[in-house]
Amino acid sequence: MRTIQIYDTTLRDGTQGEGVSLSLNDKLQITRRLDELGVDFIEGGYPLSNEKDAEYFQRVRELGLKRARICAFGMTRRRGLAAAADPGMKALVDSQAPICTIVGKTWDFQVTQVLQVSLDENLAMIGDTIRFLVDSGRQAFYDAEHFFDGWKHNPDYAARTIQAAAAAGAAVVILCDTNGGTLPEEVAEITRQAAQCIQAYGVQVGIHCHNDCELAVANSLAAVDAGAVQVQGTINGLGERCGNADLVSVIANLSLKKKGYRVLDDGRPERLTEVSRFVYETANLNLRTNQPFVGQSAFAHKGGMHVHAVAKDSRSYEHINPELVGNARRILVSELSGRSNIAAMTTKHNIQHDRALMDRILAEVVRLENRGYQFEAAEASFDLLVRRCMGTFKPHFDRIKYHVAVAAHDGMEVITEATVKLRVHRELRHEVAEGDGPVNALDAALRKALNGSFPSLRKMSLVDYKVRVVNSEAGTAARIRVFIESRDEHDVWGTVGVSENVIEASWLALVDAIEYKLYKDQTPPSGS
Repeated sequence: MRTIQIYDTTLRDGTQGEGVSLSLNDKLQITRRLDELGVDFIEGGYPLSNEKDAEYFQRVRELGLKRARICAFGMTRRRGLAAAADPGMKALVDSQAPICTIVGKTWDFQVTQVLQVSLDENLAMIGDTIRFLVDSGRQAFYDAEHFFDGWKHNPDYAARTIQAAAAAGAAVVILCDTNGGTLPEEVAEITRQAAQCIQAYGVQVGIHCHNDCELAVANSLAAVDAGAVQVQGTINGLGERCGNADLVSVIANLSLKKKGYRVLDDGRPERLTEVSRFVYETANLNLRTNQPFVGQSAFAHKGGMHVHAVAKDSRSYEHINPELVGNARRILVSELSGRSNIAAMTTKHNIQHDRALMDRILAEVVRLENRGYQFEAAEASFDLLVRRCMGTFKPHFDRIKYHVAVAAHDGMEVITEATVKLRVHRELRHEVAEGDGPVNALDAALRKALNGSFPSLRKMSLVDYKVRVVNSEAGTAARIRVFIESRDEHDVWGTVGVSENVIEASWLALVDAIEYKLYKDQTPPSGS
């Protein structure tokens, strides 16, 4: 078994991705989760670049990390300046990070045209920087920027750059596919050659890939097979342009699919889904539903034939047990479904032997989907549909009417007010509430009318709201589909409503969300 080091740069390289921004507290929370996952190295940032990154290295020492070692990122010393006098070197040393990761130029084109120094001066900058950090008591990693492009254009000079880093005391030399344009077979061959050219120094190589050709994970695995001992990347593949190698897929493939490698040591790949979604949530990014291993759709089955086969043996349409990465199997229901989907989705109702009822449920799904409904992300609305087909649905309240008014006056903010009239336990309730928008106002008015009778609703909140046009060719008369995601202290559930009126569609989805919450609270945990 060969141990492969996992080096996470989500907090630095990942934040260079479009729309990605992390506060200091965000970075500290992600650091703790990465440590619990079991990664070897966490790159906290570039201490010279901003006060937030500089403070991170002070605060991270208070976390009491169990496994991960913190790395500070920096660049080679400036041209014509001694390393000891360089502000970047001083910031790295002052960060007190035990490891400093230095990026330097490998491609002669980058050296002369971008950095605008001589080839020899670049070699001196690399060697002086690594040597200074090692002499300062730091372990040094060297990121060879544009390594594969540099090797393909001038292999002799590219080799000299990594030899300069190795000779100066770099612990690992990381080969970077900075432009993300190299193919796996090229990565494998060049990695072997690079490893040989620094073998005499007792230094091994790592890999750092970008995803511009959708090959960052494949290239990382190819480099490992060719001898790389460290993989750099980010959680969920966050990063500039098309992103970095997704460490979620790298870790899952190395630990579960490939033979002869050990990663995370004391860590647990079953935490991958949890960590992936935590990073999305913390960075306020939408989850990539089709993300391999950890996406919501990674083990989702929709076609009736597939569901029927999976019910017999999950290996028929799943390459691993989803629980190995902390994910879960999902059975989707739609007009493409068969009885197998309905049976799988209604297990808790124990109706799998009632073929007529299952046919009735399927027919109702098809009818509603023809009107624009979709139940794939609205399991709660589907559960209520099943109850209606079974004849067991009894509303917890009767809807009499609702009204939403939006008013705006010159120089004043827009005010939204909702009025709802309900019958609850034979008692008439008539309430008014204001909100930030029509759905928020309707939700507030509903709660005012119901909270006295159903106090558990206080623990329910709306977390997402999506609007889609179903038949856009109808213009302003098109049907609107609204998805609402709700949660309480235990679960998250989705509901759907469809209407030509966006307020009515929202009202239908909102009422379903509340009804599902009330039914859920009535069901004993063992039957859920």
